[in-house]
Amino acid sequence: MRLLAASGLGLLLAATSISPGAAQEPFYKGKTVRLVISVGVAGGFGEYARTLAEHLGRHIAGQPHIIVQSMPGAGGLLAATHLYAQAPQDGTTIGIVNATVPLAPLWGSKGARFETMKFNWLGALGRSDGVCTFWHTSPAKTWSDLLQHEVTVGSIGAGSPMEVYALVLDRLFGAKIRVVGGYKAGSDIDLAMERREIDGRCGTHLTTYKSLHPNWVAERKFVVPVIIAEKRRADYPDTPSVMEFVKDESTRQKLELLMVSQNLDRPVLAPPGVPAERIKELRNAFDATMNDPAFLAEIARKNLQVEPTSGAEMTAVLAKAFSVPAGVVDSLRDIMAPR
Repeated sequence: MRLLAASGLGLLLAATSISPGAAQEPFYKGKTVRLVISVGVAGGFGEYARTLAEHLGRHIAGQPHIIVQSMPGAGGLLAATHLYAQAPQDGTTIGIVNATVPLAPLWGSKGARFETMKFNWLGALGRSDGVCTFWHTSPAKTWSDLLQHEVTVGSIGAGSPMEVYALVLDRLFGAKIRVVGGYKAGSDIDLAMERREIDGRCGTHLTTYKSLHPNWVAERKFVVPVIIAEKRRADYPDTPSVMEFVKDESTRQKLELLMVSQNLDRPVLAPPGVPAERIKELRNAFDATMNDPAFLAEIARKNLQVEPTSGAEMTAVLAKAFSVPAGVVDSLRDIMAPR
């Protein structure tokens, strides 16, 4: 009887010892993670998302399958609102949104129904200067042309870089740029440029042209009259930076705040409420992916570029932007408001 009792106790202890091991199975094992993007799947944005999706899962314990889900609309605000209020808060849904989305609540953008600092920022894929590019047949070849001839640019919606940069150039400097909305993705705008339905586009898209339109680059199918950045680019030394035309400190402060988004291009985020340990896991996976030779090789093969910012650094930059004096914010908000 004692032997049987001891044997039974041993079996019980063995069973008990197995349970904790089973409980420690990786959360993501066997799961599918949705990567929501705020534009259509075509174009440079989609390429970055698909490339990230292919590699990120390998750096997460349990190696989940990651699929890309397109949710275009309202300049990226539709996807951001979904991630904020409707997406699961367990780490199985993450997103990549337009660079201007994090600051949208600061401007009072219609449709920005979220609090930026409540999102969990995992990192940003790049840093991109703002530019306005125009088809080579457009009347806008130089900055002077933009001040004299009306041109049209495409937009995917209010709050997107395509609209924000155009409005700022128009209202701060008098550039004659008219925004044409209704496009779902940058690729649609590029096609409209090629068909000469519009003159060009503004935004942070120059980094993807080498990948998506190498013939445009080789054959000089587009021109860059101005760069919305602190200084000129080495590859466009004759194109002025908009900062060269600033005549007062107030304008400079507005532009510096606007350009915060350029250092956080293609920001990656998770909804509010995701457990802190899971956010740490996702941030670590993002950082590891950004240093993964296989990921970097694919980025190079596709003629894309990455210049990542960590989630912690990104959170600090955004917190600083939201602490800018109200007067500067109100003034810039008025400039960007629909009229």
